[in-house]
Amino acid sequence: MPYRAWYQCINEQCKEQYSLNTIIYRCRKCDSLLEVQHDVHALARRDAKAWMKLFEDRYKSSEWPHGSGVWGKKEWVLPQIHNDNVVSLYEGGTNLFWAERFGKMIGVDNLWIKLCGNSHSGSFKDLGMTVLVSQVKQMVSEGVPIKAVACASTGDTSAALAVYCAAAGIQSIVLLPKGKISIAQLVQPIANGALVLSLDTDFDGCMRLVQEITKDQTIYLANSMNSLRIEGQKTVGIEIVQQFEWETPDVIIIPGGNLGNVSALGSGLLMMRDLGLISSLPRIVVAQAERANPLYRSYLANFETFEPMQAEMTLANAIQIGNPVSVEKAVRTLKQFNGVVVDATEQELADAAALGDTTGMFNCPHTGVALAGLIKLLKAGKIDRSEHVVVISTAHGLKFTDFKVAYHEEKLDFPCQYANKPIELPPSVDAVKKALDQALEKRRTADV
Repeated sequence: MPYRAWYQCINEQCKEQYSLNTIIYRCRKCDSLLEVQHDVHALARRDAKAWMKLFEDRYKSSEWPHGSGVWGKKEWVLPQIHNDNVVSLYEGGTNLFWAERFGKMIGVDNLWIKLCGNSHSGSFKDLGMTVLVSQVKQMVSEGVPIKAVACASTGDTSAALAVYCAAAGIQSIVLLPKGKISIAQLVQPIANGALVLSLDTDFDGCMRLVQEITKDQTIYLANSMNSLRIEGQKTVGIEIVQQFEWETPDVIIIPGGNLGNVSALGSGLLMMRDLGLISSLPRIVVAQAERANPLYRSYLANFETFEPMQAEMTLANAIQIGNPVSVEKAVRTLKQFNGVVVDATEQELADAAALGDTTGMFNCPHTGVALAGLIKLLKAGKIDRSEHVVVISTAHGLKFTDFKVAYHEEKLDFPCQYANKPIELPPSVDAVKKALDQALEKRRTADV
């Protein structure tokens, strides 16, 4: 069947359209953001059950490129791309972890964690980058003179861009805020051959600069204001519903920084509804760090105003963003999904991440923000313990070992409630036995 997709201005009074081969990030008529639109009428010629069967048959298969969690839904993502231009590292298909013990601790019966960090570069950004780099590869094959692909990043975007460009044989450029990302995140783009610029500024400063350098159309912009990123990331919501056997959860909680992932989540769910795969929508909750919470402040004002802020240093450094480029899309999504915004202090996010780890997770600090937001909303009665709740875990904890070490060595600026220091002992059987007796009794008493 001939399926088609295109860019469209999100401004309801404009709706200007552009080809996906156009190098464009904002509408040329009104300067609004763009989004990818699909020919829903053509897609609807295949009924909901047929789409479900197709997606199930492809899921984690070895059929190129459909075994990918993104490209298994190719018709809903980039239907016109040639399979030989797809750049895929088998992204998606990540664990939906039943957080039974953690849920019981905090008072919710059906809690699931979508482990998006169990991906090739260790974060959900792979979902969008496979789409963007694939489209660039197709454009280059058609003669478009793109020399490199560039992004501003707090770590995860740069890692995803670098690894997909390396796989495609395309040069990547990343602008990073000096001293504000973990060593693990810094070394990823270096290892994958990116041209890394470490700048003495914050993410918002890097973002301003990358928008300037990508005015040269031979350098393609890879940040989430590029709608192609959203098309890949929207599959996380579709995949969650698929993993629940096509049932919709009641609540999905997602950390929010530059906010592209918020509209991506909503986009996939709305597409499912419009094509009849689901009949209800979940509530979407966006969780922000208190030190970088411009969306939360706007939410308190009923989204009547939005004021960018100077983001302060936060342990959740990937969402240390005071002027998110996708705020307009995020607000629209939250209004469509009866949305809520919540924030978390440094101690709340660190303790929530650590408590989750004691039950079998290995959380990044941004997942800690989402878990802390869940705890707050449960205490406030805004989420009922009987509801089915999914928390989006955005990155793998191994990227943030410095955060975890500082927490468990109690070197942060607040009491670390769940710190678990190693016990240093001489190599003596008596000393080991004594320490074990004391520690096990202490834990037994705590459990009671």
